Amino acid sequence: MSTSNTKYSKEEILAIYNKPLLELVYEAATVHRQHHNPREVQVSTLLSIKTGGCAEDCAYCPQAARYHTNIKTNDLMSIEEVKEAAINAKAAGSSRLCMGAAWRNVKDNDDFERVLEMVRTVNELNMEVCCTLGMLTENQAKRLADAGLYAYNHNIDTSEEHYKEIISTRSFDDRIQTISNARKAGVTVCSGGIIGMGESVEDRVGMLYTLSNLEPQPESVPINALVPVEGTPLEDAQSASIWEMVRMVATTRIIMPKATVRLSAGRLQMSMEGQALCFMAGANSIFAGDKLLTTPNPEFNQDMQMFNILGLVPKEPFKDGKKPEVKDSYKDRPETAEKVKWSRPGHVIEKNKAAEEKAKALKNL
Repeated sequence: MSTSNTKYSKEEILAIYNKPLLELVYEAATVHRQHHNPREVQVSTLLSIKTGGCAEDCAYCPQAARYHTNIKTNDLMSIEEVKEAAINAKAAGSSRLCMGAAWRNVKDNDDFERVLEMVRTVNELNMEVCCTLGMLTENQAKRLADAGLYAYNHNIDTSEEHYKEIISTRSFDDRIQTISNARKAGVTVCSGGIIGMGESVEDRVGMLYTLSNLEPQPESVPINALVPVEGTPLEDAQSASIWEMVRMVATTRIIMPKATVRLSAGRLQMSMEGQALCFMAGANSIFAGDKLLTTPNPEFNQDMQMFNILGLVPKEPFKDGKKPEVKDSYKDRPETAEKVKWSRPGHVIEKNKAAEEKAKALKNL
């Protein structure tokens, strides 16, 4: 039986994945009950705060600028818009808001300052705050942590061997480094991958092997089923079956027993019975709302109906960890106390007088 300190070889993970399905689900359910309340499922909301125009060439992603997918692009949202979305998500049952921006990497500019303020704002609503913004440095991760970020999402997507077939503009090692930078800043890690991209079972095992051997293991592991989008290189890919999803969820639960296993993209194509098997196999989080960044997703009321039928209850925020303390504010930092531009025309935060006076005093020392 799995423990949190068990390390598995690729061969051992493959043997687990290939077990008779009902035996695999039973073992995963047993492990799940040793570490989690099997009735609790965290409801998270994924919000695209900046959509489209990304310089990367991820073969699955409709937000890549080089692909013609007809998605509606938008510039970085305003802080008020994000706050309103977070309030609505919380009212609908979400305890976690993940904000995603279609960037290759974080840049130290006004947009990042605005994201930091978004993090502070959502943190004040007593929600877990997660961001997925592309690559970031250790210093940027520290600033996000100081603003109250609870988790950073950076998926490795697939195995190291299959990775080059999916992405050429960012290396596998780049992804591992970003995860390391988030970890060094004291932020919890959310990292998983996608199945149905033409990978082999061995590639799926390789992805789980890499994740399970991170030190420490990710606190959160999203398992996504590819949603093929017209205009992307994977538009004709054959979707993963529900049985493949169940096997991935169950294997993830066994080898990463303490992690939150997130049933992510592709749920719209799954029946309630299929999702129930995934919950039985150890999934204990879903992304709710009618859209995951740009791909369709079940609506909140559908998910709440499913929860009622299956006897599931939404998990409260910070149950697995302490709420981050906000350690910095633009109001207290002269270098960022200048006008922080919001996306609405003419809507700005005026200069903070106290910070301005502090800056002048420091200059005169």
